[in-house]
Amino acid sequence: MEVHQHFGDPSLVITYRHLLSHNLGVRDPLRIVALCDSDAFYAACEMVRLGTAEDTPLVVLQWDSIIAVNYPARKYGISRMSKVKDALQKCPHLQVVHVATYKEGAKEPGYWDDVDTKTHKVSLDYYRRESLKVAAKFKDLLPGCEIEKASIDEAFIDFTKRAKELILERHPYLANPPPEGLDSPLPPPPSISWDGIGHLIPSIDEGQLFEEGKPVEEMSVSWHDVALSISAELMQTARQEVLKTLGYSTSAGIARNKFLAKLSASDKKPNNQSILRNSVIPYYLKPLPFQKIRYLGGKLGMAIAKEYEASTDMQKSFGEQAIWVWEVLRGIDRSEVKEKTSQNKSMMASKNLPKPIVDAKDGYHWIRVLAAELALRLNDARKQDPRIWPKAIVLHARKGYEAARSKQAPFPFVRDLTVDIIANHGDRLWRELVGNAQSVHVSAVQLSFSGIEASEAGQRQIEDFLQGAKRTRVEDEASEGLSFTCSRCGKVIRQTDSIRSGEGSEADPLVKLRMEHDDFHYAQDLAKADNRMVLTPDSAGERPRPAKKKKENAERQGIERFFGRKASD
Repeated sequence: MEVHQHFGDPSLVITYRHLLSHNLGVRDPLRIVALCDSDAFYAACEMVRLGTAEDTPLVVLQWDSIIAVNYPARKYGISRMSKVKDALQKCPHLQVVHVATYKEGAKEPGYWDDVDTKTHKVSLDYYRRESLKVAAKFKDLLPGCEIEKASIDEAFIDFTKRAKELILERHPYLANPPPEGLDSPLPPPPSISWDGIGHLIPSIDEGQLFEEGKPVEEMSVSWHDVALSISAELMQTARQEVLKTLGYSTSAGIARNKFLAKLSASDKKPNNQSILRNSVIPYYLKPLPFQKIRYLGGKLGMAIAKEYEASTDMQKSFGEQAIWVWEVLRGIDRSEVKEKTSQNKSMMASKNLPKPIVDAKDGYHWIRVLAAELALRLNDARKQDPRIWPKAIVLHARKGYEAARSKQAPFPFVRDLTVDIIANHGDRLWRELVGNAQSVHVSAVQLSFSGIEASEAGQRQIEDFLQGAKRTRVEDEASEGLSFTCSRCGKVIRQTDSIRSGEGSEADPLVKLRMEHDDFHYAQDLAKADNRMVLTPDSAGERPRPAKKKKENAERQGIERFFGRKASD
């Protein structure tokens, strides 16, 4: 058919070379990709946590906004745009769950009755953990498939390699090419039963079946359809197992590339999967509004919708994007499915403050809240890979829409990472950041780890190294105690008995000793700054005031100057 010539030639003849090759990549005519999407994931996570019945209407709240609505609640006309008050009027028995939050003093996020954006910080850690469980389960259930996590509730799965293997297992005669060679076409494929493996998107053009008068079972079949049906079987089995073991229902779209898989995944939600055959692609895409296509929901999509019906040269109208637009409108997508590393190079906890910090000492409250999130996330990551550790801890603070200012410092290794340890480092960075300013104006604060890396293969794990170092130190403690040489004063600082026997010390003793000595120098610096204040009579001769300093010393320097300005500056 003429229409096929404009849709990436989905009817390409498949040869023995195509079937037996393993390195054809995105141009493989037997390529199969699925997009698996967890249904109303945040709401589903809360239902699993609470043991809620599957037919219970439930929404997830973040402050005053609904961020997730399960499918039973959607039947009452409730959406993420709804107000909680309106939602409860539509469904009086609606279950409303606020996301977990961090608050000062709590080591982990919790579900509190008194959540307040002025004192609490939202936590999505529970959803991240459950998402990792789902991804790990699919990886175990689908060996030989490449899985790319696209978001917290979505993943692309490339079935191409596994589908080819199963085609050869079920049809072993295909492993032996004819005398004509590898470029010979494969023999006609067997008939396919699509029953029980998902929703087969029909080939409909203006209400007419693509192959009129023929039931689905009698339609022409290609070897790509065989690979598609095998992949659908694997996807269906995996989805059912995830629902059975973890309690999460998923929906999927299965097609020849990522774009079409994503598009078809929403066809039959929830808890279903849709299969898009190559022969159906032109008729599936033809009536589709531009704005429903990924990346075409904005101005570009509107421009195409306005101009496409006219006889206008697309490249002249849309420039370099014309080729991509031309291809995507024909269902062509050459992006790969690549498994992403689970190790992030950084971790960040941030808070946009509804009420800015104006008193410098109030910053310590948010440092501790952010430290709790970082402690949880790094400890979770180290359960997966104990070798990882950040090189530095970084504190960012922002005033309004101005560029953020930051301070960072090395983050030494400790065996047992706690909120207190991170908060102590964060507090020191905060003191350095605000300097002597008593009044600040901070509207956003962020604490993060950077340079997260794992020790190289073959190296002794850092825990073992430090444990060995500790054993050496313990042997010397009786005579000398722990010690280090201070780079500022040049003195050898030794650990006293009072420090060594102190209760509640969770950090490495040497790290704690360094931190306490740094605090001593910081206190000395503040005292020197106070001593430079010379008192002189004021113009009335009644009370003393600070003498004016020379111009080069009068202005605050660096970050202190930045945060010391009034909000109206």
